[in-house]
Amino acid sequence: MGYKLEGTMLESCSCNVICPCWVGQDPDNGVCEGTIAWHFDKGEIDGVDVSGLTFAVLLHIPGNALAGNWRIVAYLNDTASQDQEEALLGVFTGKKGGPVADLAQLVGEVVGVERAPITFAVEKGKGGLKIGNVLDAEMVPFEGATGERTTLCDSVFSVIPGAPAYVGSAPRMKASNPALGLNLDLSGKSAVQGQFLFEA
Repeated sequence: MGYKLEGTMLESCSCNVICPCWVGQDPDNGVCEGTIAWHFDKGEIDGVDVSGLTFAVLLHIPGNALAGNWRIVAYLNDTASQDQEEALLGVFTGKKGGPVADLAQLVGEVVGVERAPITFAVEKGKGGLKIGNVLDAEMVPFEGATGERTTLCDSVFSVIPGAPAYVGSAPRMKASNPALGLNLDLSGKSAVQGQFLFEA
């Protein structure tokens, strides 16, 4: 059966702009901490419809992103059914193969899986993400002289492989999770947005 997932990704982290992880360099502060969220405008996994849902993580990357050993807490919408949860976890833990499995292999520890109200909004390149009371982030893309969004392509690392990433900054990013040891209150740090199509 496999999966096909289409939608938008938002990412915000503790690195300065632009996050070095995307080009294979070590994070600015020795570690990279923050969030990545994938919202599915359309999605089906082994016949299970996941359209309208969001899969997000709070993460701690202890060094170079490509070296792995990521620690994450995963979040799903509190409205997701058990079948939807199992389907999404199957993809994002790498069990379903495909492009997401390459990303999943970088995770060394899943500290927890939690459900929460998730608000994911992007309009004209500006984005916002809220996950319960653990994350509140706002993201704004950079623009070039022509007014077009600044684009990162063909980077050595990507959480939306095969698609251009729009780099920007986060005027606000607050994130906390005691189990992960995460307590961030940042402004002006790295943010990345982009569209994705994952298929396997």
